[in-house]
Amino acid sequence: MFASKVSRIGVLILKQLSGDKLTSITRAGYNTSSCYNQYLQPLSETKLLRGVIFHKHHLFSTVSASDSSNEGIEQKEKISVTFVDKDGDEIHIKVPTGMSMLEAAHENDIDLEGACEGSIACSTCHVIVMDMDYYNKLEDPTDEENDMLDLAFGLTESSRLGCQVIAKPELDGIRLAIPAATRNFAVDGYVPKPH
Repeated sequence: MFASKVSRIGVLILKQLSGDKLTSITRAGYNTSSCYNQYLQPLSETKLLRGVIFHKHHLFSTVSASDSSNEGIEQKEKISVTFVDKDGDEIHIKVPTGMSMLEAAHENDIDLEGACEGSIACSTCHVIVMDMDYYNKLEDPTDEENDMLDLAFGLTESSRLGCQVIAKPELDGIRLAIPAATRNFAVDGYVPKPH
């Protein structure tokens, strides 16, 4: 019974919003034109869908179309980074500040694996910072990074995961050596045994 009253109200609201003249609707002896008129005021900026009223929200932005170009990307400061591969060949690249060395290596087709895609779940993006002055400018490794570094091939005192070395202005000129091998259990034939 309550549902039928609510649906009658919905019909009346729909008629009001559509601009039709409000007429009385009677069903089972109820006259709805007089008892619900107080609720049928015109609603500005509303839409009715199956008896439910949704308010229309206007979203806006203060950025003009000319400001929304790629200016932010072009204005990012870039630093010089040198990767030294396992053969000793040097690859010089420019890396925008805020980008990880793993991402920079991938964007420049440098052979740095990154099997876990930077989620600190492997050691395949292991790099060796060749100058201790630059190593000391890096943030201290987290416990998760140290756990993964313990699994890295050819671990040194200046080893870091490439996904955790983030470009910043004070690292301009950093040199990173890529170890001769990685330990990736999923690729190297490791088959987990059920417990």
